[in-house]
Amino acid sequence: MGIFDLKGKVAVVTGASSGLGVQFAKALAAQGANLAILARRQERLDEVKKVIEGLGVRCLALKCDVLKNDEIKAVVAKVKEHYGRIDILVNNAGTARSNPAESQSDDDWNAVIDTNLNSVYFVAREVGKVMIEQKYGKIINIGSIHSSVAMATSTLNAYCTSKGGVLLLTKALATEWAKYNITVNAIGPAYFASEMTDAVMSNPNFINVVKTYCPMGRPGNAGELDGAVIYFASDASSYTTGQLLSVDGGWTAI
Repeated sequence: MGIFDLKGKVAVVTGASSGLGVQFAKALAAQGANLAILARRQERLDEVKKVIEGLGVRCLALKCDVLKNDEIKAVVAKVKEHYGRIDILVNNAGTARSNPAESQSDDDWNAVIDTNLNSVYFVAREVGKVMIEQKYGKIINIGSIHSSVAMATSTLNAYCTSKGGVLLLTKALATEWAKYNITVNAIGPAYFASEMTDAVMSNPNFINVVKTYCPMGRPGNAGELDGAVIYFASDASSYTTGQLLSVDGGWTAI
């Protein structure tokens, strides 16, 4: 059994009905983990479930709005009841809105902070209770390059704030829960094709921005986050906690 092997582990992935959430779920399943995939769109989840089960592992598809704490608690209880444990959490659900700071509405600000930061804490809190009880866990929060840098060509003030918060929340939880044999780390992707980024990624002007700011001169490709999520989910990272791994083509290196 190799250090990246996840056979027998149980992984929960939020925001798993599309985009990076699907990629993370498939990567974990390919290493042998059984999955519980969470999102608001049950029909989309059911489609992803078939793909995951096609990889030879078990998969629960559970509708969950991560903005509703009662749903989070109920779903975590269902996963625990079904599998008996939760070993891995990928806190992936997120959103983005671009508005000038001086004119942004309260609703837009709160929608981004609630989805990208508050829900990350609330999901981690409920899953963390299970992990504390079993004295083992791997929590992987999905941050961004904007966990550590902003961008002059866009008005992503709420998004940057939320993802910066994810980084410090990751460090705080890592510090608190290390004594329970729980590691808490974050992945910081640059721009990858997904449902959330389709509009901006199809804009030729944005591609020029990527060529300017990213040393590799391109967005990320499907699968280029797999190594990071498998590393943090596996025992290969048993002595790594409180870290942000930027997978960004060198974006944050300059």
